[in-house]
Amino acid sequence: MSEHRPTLGVGLYPGTFDPITNGHMDIIARSARMLRRLVVGVARNAGKGPLFPLEERVELVEAEMGRIAEQTGTEIEVVPFSGLLIDFAREVGAGVIVRGLRAVSDFDYEIQMAGLNYRLAPDVETVFLMASETHQFISSRFVKEIATLGGDISSFVPKLTLERTLARVRPQV
Repeated sequence: MSEHRPTLGVGLYPGTFDPITNGHMDIIARSARMLRRLVVGVARNAGKGPLFPLEERVELVEAEMGRIAEQTGTEIEVVPFSGLLIDFAREVGAGVIVRGLRAVSDFDYEIQMAGLNYRLAPDVETVFLMASETHQFISSRFVKEIATLGGDISSFVPKLTLERTLARVRPQV
């Protein structure tokens, strides 16, 4: 375990994680270095028509958290949720919501959400982390599309997620 001195208390990193990507992993690892405790909230979000059921998305995220928790010394918990994000943040005691940004288009949406969340709960801050340059182009939507069309997604997702995604989009005959 590396020596790290978190500057923030409890943070929440919410998402659908359908599937979790290396870009998500990067944001989780970087935010964990700043936090004493990180809750990764896996949103039910059935409206998006997820590839993976909620329980499996939680399992895939959990499978990757041990290594990051060990490296950072941060307690990381993966929790499914539905409903208002700000209510969930309060439920888990988060004073910070972590959001990743890849492009200007992300910022436009995220700044609106941050403003709404601030109106609902001025005591909960939103912190934005820019995606690392190697992950700026990765999105779950693109990963699913590439996999469905037979492309190689191995550099975009963790190993277990790769196996599960391919099994879902390219079932064996």
